Amino acid sequence: MGRITVEVSVAHNQQVLQARSGSGDPEGFQTVAVAGVIDTGAARLVLPERIASALRLIHAGETTVRYADQRTAVRSMVSNVWLSLEGREGVFSAIVEPDRDTALIGAIVLEELDLVVDCTRQVVYPRDPHGIISEVE
Repeated sequence: MGRITVEVSVAHNQQVLQARSGSGDPEGFQTVAVAGVIDTGAARLVLPERIASALRLIHAGETTVRYADQRTAVRSMVSNVWLSLEGREGVFSAIVEPDRDTALIGAIVLEELDLVVDCTRQVVYPRDPHGIISEVE
């Protein structure tokens, strides 16, 4: 497993879509830059509660989380999280952590954005600089 610190931009996808279609704020949409930790051993996206609240993200139920020390807790989920990392962007659901300061970027985000993690050099980069490659069988 590797852990790498990055900066990501997040927004409410509804605002992104409205701005891009011309029906929203012509000045664009509100993005929040947040420090993130890429953890190849984690599965999902996790956001600090303050970020989810600031963006007014949509509640999407609850999930049980298990921490590295085997504790468990029930946490809220949000949907329609637009995320930008290394020139790639996608829309995800996220777990909301009340006491967290950084975002946690897990394997689902990395796979969707087709990003490669180099733990030795402590960098993340697109597998192909020209675009996302989707494996289809």
